[in-house]
Amino acid sequence: MALSQSALGRSTGVARPRRTEDGEAGAYVCVADLVALEAAVRAPGLWARQPGHQLLAGRHASRVRGRGLSFEELREYVAGDDIRSMDWRVTARAGKPFVRVFTEEKDRPALIVIDQRMNMFFGSKRSMKSVAAAEAAALSAWRVLSVGDRVGGIVFNDNEVVQVRPHRSRAAVIDFLTEVVRQNRELHAEAPDLRGRAQLNVALRAAASQAEHDHLVIVISDFDGHDAETRDMLLRLTRSNDVLAVLVYDPFLLQLPESGAMVVSGGALQAELPFGHGDMRARIIEFARERGKELLRWQQELGLPMMPVSAAEETAPQMRRMMAELSWRTRRR
Repeated sequence: MALSQSALGRSTGVARPRRTEDGEAGAYVCVADLVALEAAVRAPGLWARQPGHQLLAGRHASRVRGRGLSFEELREYVAGDDIRSMDWRVTARAGKPFVRVFTEEKDRPALIVIDQRMNMFFGSKRSMKSVAAAEAAALSAWRVLSVGDRVGGIVFNDNEVVQVRPHRSRAAVIDFLTEVVRQNRELHAEAPDLRGRAQLNVALRAAASQAEHDHLVIVISDFDGHDAETRDMLLRLTRSNDVLAVLVYDPFLLQLPESGAMVVSGGALQAELPFGHGDMRARIIEFARERGKELLRWQQELGLPMMPVSAAEETAPQMRRMMAELSWRTRRR
């Protein structure tokens, strides 16, 4: 039986997400909470000072030089240059013709692919992975909108894939987040084990059909069910778009308790795995590590930035820290 995390929420000896008076904090999200994250994106010191060339920095410079919004340099006139680009003042001082060169700015729509399958309905400390994914999606969407780009998304669970076309408005972001919340709140421990492992690839195919070129594609998932087709789809997306993978995880599998047990499911069958059994503990930890190594290999092979986000910690500080690290790596290239 294939080891899966889908039923870990039913485990014994596993800490549950925190609860508040309404009993939902950490287990579910609401539209108001995700809308409130817009303030976190705009707050000084959180995202506002991020370098301009990073992935979520907004409109990007085209490789094609021409008349546009951003001045780049002055250079000597060569035959064929547009006479309207002449800088007459510099030409008069230098005694030879100079032209002004601009870098064309291009719109870069963002497409946020977010996983709300049953495998995301697990959390051992702060929140479910589904909640952390929703927060990461909201932060990304507000960030993209704040720098003037269009934003849309693809929200998928075990049995449906919903597409929200990119638009440049708060209403469009709220529509996207409303769909995230709808699918998020359909998750519960007694839900039928539909096991939509193939849905990840279905969602990526939908993304590839929308993002033909010059998009920013952000994939937020635990990548459960990934296979060779997943890799091929990501490779196809990276050829003509900027792609960022956000790997949402819970540290529980890497820090197993010394006692207790958990129930795992491979579909219709379930089994109880005792933590106190040394050999069993080693195999579970090895499973988690090998899965991480495989995704890391993709990162290296595809040149795909992959940001790990722990459901056990606050999402916004993690996103800010990792975007800064990603920007630093970009500057070193």
